Amino acid sequence: MNRQMITSCLTRALTLVAVVGLVSAQAEEKQKPVRALLITGGCCHNYKFQSKALIEGVAKEAKVEWKVVNEGGTGTKAKIDLYSDADWAKGYDVVVHNECFANTVDEDYIRSITHAHKEGVPAVVIHCAMHTYRASKTDDWRQFLGVTSRRHEHQSRYPVKKVALKHPILKGMPEDWVTPKDELYVIEKMWPKARALATSKSERDGKEYAVAWTNQYGKARVFGTTYGHSDATFSDPVFLKLVARGLLWASGKLKD
Repeated sequence: MNRQMITSCLTRALTLVAVVGLVSAQAEEKQKPVRALLITGGCCHNYKFQSKALIEGVAKEAKVEWKVVNEGGTGTKAKIDLYSDADWAKGYDVVVHNECFANTVDEDYIRSITHAHKEGVPAVVIHCAMHTYRASKTDDWRQFLGVTSRRHEHQSRYPVKKVALKHPILKGMPEDWVTPKDELYVIEKMWPKARALATSKSERDGKEYAVAWTNQYGKARVFGTTYGHSDATFSDPVFLKLVARGLLWASGKLKD
């Protein structure tokens, strides 16, 4: 075998090794679980049940490694210890906010939360996260959420209309999904970088309000839904799939 043939064979072998290595690395990366931090607690909801249901429901759609922080009691005003560490979100691929502290108003405290997201930590925000810190004068949290809401309407079974038909988060959602009994949040404002994915119509004023959306906050993707009040909603496979796909999208694991 001459030198040219030897060189050619070596080049092909090295190329094959590189390709196999790249494919293996990509496969390993794909199999890695999403590292998720679930922050929950506060007023008005069965957070122990919701956390368990969420983890089990998301597991049907995605491989996720969870840490759950349930602090602050059951009132409407609390500052939880987690956020006292400036690096509270370090090491997580996504943070799920499912807490309810409407009357916490400390602006520096709120900014210690939003800063981590603005710097690039993705988020999923569920139900009463939209009313958390609503008594505060600062808009930092609301800008992070992508919506401003200060009140909700009565509980009912609300039909959901998809408005971003081609968005991957909505893939597999039925055209005729009607929620279990839940609250419709009144959205006062959609922030400039928020985009509605789905809406529901008020039974009182006839207006359509966003019930699922995406937002870009600084370097971070955010997925939000205002549904999630009742245990029935957290037992609904359509809702759980929606949240799971929102989590994957926010963390960059779902194709646009």
